[in-house]
Amino acid sequence: MSVPTIPFPTQNLFKSSLKNTESIHYQSSPEELVQDTLRIGEGVLNDTGALVIKTGEFTGRSPRDKFTVKDEITTDTVHWNEFNIPMETKNFDIIFEKVSAYLNSLNEIWVRDCYACADPRYRLNIRVINEKPWNNLFAYTMFLRPTEKELESFEPDWHVISVPGLRLDPAACGTRQHNASVVSFKHKMILIAGSGYTGETKKGIFTILNYILPQEKNVLSMHCSANMGTDGDTAIFFGLSGTGKTTLSADPNRKLIGDDEHAWTDDNIFNFEGGCYAKTIHLTEEKEPEIYNAIRPGALVENVTFYPGTNKINFSDASVTENTRVSYPLHFISNAQEPSIGNLPKNIFFLTCDAFGVLPPISKLTPGQAMYQFISGYTAKVAGTEAGITEPKSTFSACFGAPFLPLHPGKYAAMLGKKMQENKVNVWMINTGWTGGPYGVGSRMKLKYTRAMITAALEGKLNETEFDTDPIFGMAIPKQCPDVPSEVLHPRNTWVDKNAYDEKAKYLAGLFIKNFTKYADGVTPEILAAAPKA
Repeated sequence: MSVPTIPFPTQNLFKSSLKNTESIHYQSSPEELVQDTLRIGEGVLNDTGALVIKTGEFTGRSPRDKFTVKDEITTDTVHWNEFNIPMETKNFDIIFEKVSAYLNSLNEIWVRDCYACADPRYRLNIRVINEKPWNNLFAYTMFLRPTEKELESFEPDWHVISVPGLRLDPAACGTRQHNASVVSFKHKMILIAGSGYTGETKKGIFTILNYILPQEKNVLSMHCSANMGTDGDTAIFFGLSGTGKTTLSADPNRKLIGDDEHAWTDDNIFNFEGGCYAKTIHLTEEKEPEIYNAIRPGALVENVTFYPGTNKINFSDASVTENTRVSYPLHFISNAQEPSIGNLPKNIFFLTCDAFGVLPPISKLTPGQAMYQFISGYTAKVAGTEAGITEPKSTFSACFGAPFLPLHPGKYAAMLGKKMQENKVNVWMINTGWTGGPYGVGSRMKLKYTRAMITAALEGKLNETEFDTDPIFGMAIPKQCPDVPSEVLHPRNTWVDKNAYDEKAKYLAGLFIKNFTKYADGVTPEILAAAPKA
């Protein structure tokens, strides 16, 4: 059993209804949390010394089981939809009582004080209370870590309570099934029951900041990664899971500000977090050296398998889940920006993994096109990743993060548009998906080409080249790019069957147009004019 070196602040126990302080591990070190996990038999070490665990029944988020309490604060401000599902106050009270009773029945629990938002003007103090030591390790890796001096006067703004072992009664609790993640802005609390997936904690905090910052602070919150060059030029990367957001922002020649969640103020970009949460499926040292080498003592690896008879991770094995993950502190990256604050951005990249193989690998967007693509938030899932998917499947997620946006997407889009125009930002669309045909016919765009295109954009080398206009999607395609074969730049040229390309491009254009109908009434004519031509 680990011994806390910092005394537990008993004055705030009432907020989480904790009664027995003798079984509480407070502010345990990563080493202590690893040892506690090994002691209870819920993890093993891999050959590099990283902790490897299984998250149990849930290996990813459960969006249909994420609820927000509908009360006087949220009724008229939250955009209620399939991602923002309302829960009555009485049901939250019932779940809170069940969570409190469950916590007090446990032999031991783990508590961590941490915070979000690197800019001290917007700092959010968080107290995380965990049933599992490895979930507490996740909080250590992912959130910002107060000094011992800061802990002496630490007052939590929000509480996150995670109890994977508690199964809820849906009939009594007003939930869909036995698990739930519930946000209460009135109580400033997130309750996570029935799921051990660590990402629920991270995305819970992301969700509340996506409400607080735009609604109360007039600061744009973004689901994106960010890095900064030696000249202080900041780049932002938007993209859904699997598009390369974490990979492409981990550039050895640039300082990493953060890999997932940021805010854009009047004078800077800052990271919400103190760590990275990277996908590890098909991870190799050659392609992603920074992430690969971050898997070491102190890192938490989830839902991977080992090669038989060894403790060496088989990163290509998706038998547990495609969503294998590693979390680690930002300082595990050799070129991390500390504190994780950067200058105002000069370039924005929208990343998409187009499994239809029709979008250009790099293109420059007008302000209207940028807003259209931001609101659309397009990527595509490939066959085989989910049951029933036999061909590429389009995914549109507003603002590249719809499941985590409590406010109407138009709010975030309007703020981004204003900031892009005020700061004269270059906006690029990057297709990290297929070329030469759709999934199953063509091949995935080479990572070295994608990196070369982004580097060329960042260094201003595309400013001197001529551009063609895509006849269907309208964006500007560079005719040349350093270190990239020119024929790769025009997707139609990479297809053997040009007619098949034209048909597939028109098909994808139709999907864009159909998806955008739900936003058409609330956008400007400039944005509407940026729609593709089916």
